[in-house]
Amino acid sequence: MNEITSETEQMKKNNDDWEPKILAFLCNWCSYAGADLAGVSRIQYPPNIRVVRVPCSGRINPYFIVKALLDGWDGVLVSGCHPGDCHYLTGNLVARRRFGILKDLLEFFGIEPDRVNFMWASAAEGERFAVLIRKTTKLVRKLGPNKKFEKKW
Repeated sequence: MNEITSETEQMKKNNDDWEPKILAFLCNWCSYAGADLAGVSRIQYPPNIRVVRVPCSGRINPYFIVKALLDGWDGVLVSGCHPGDCHYLTGNLVARRRFGILKDLLEFFGIEPDRVNFMWASAAEGERFAVLIRKTTKLVRKLGPNKKFEKKW
């Protein structure tokens, strides 16, 4: 019984030190510019994200999200222009529809819904971008490491 207790305590300690890895797909025109504004304004947010700059959130293939989870990323964030403000007219509306279906599908396969997040931030919303990154990091940290696709030999 003592070994089990010490192993559980060790796992809890390791989980406290753990920081999630989050892959963020950001729209070039709004969200990426919002991230840039947060940076030049020195607004603090967690350094857990790695950014992939895309022309439009509507150009993100759902396979990219699934592949990120398969490759061991703990969370994925997709961010674009606010609905109706897309620089490509309807790209963000396509993305919203596509990712609503994808999120349901991922949940069906047993992947926690909070591992994949979608948000909207304009180029003038640096503070909002930082708040949403903090929120996403908190949600993914609460879930713990992505072990669903870990290879067991």
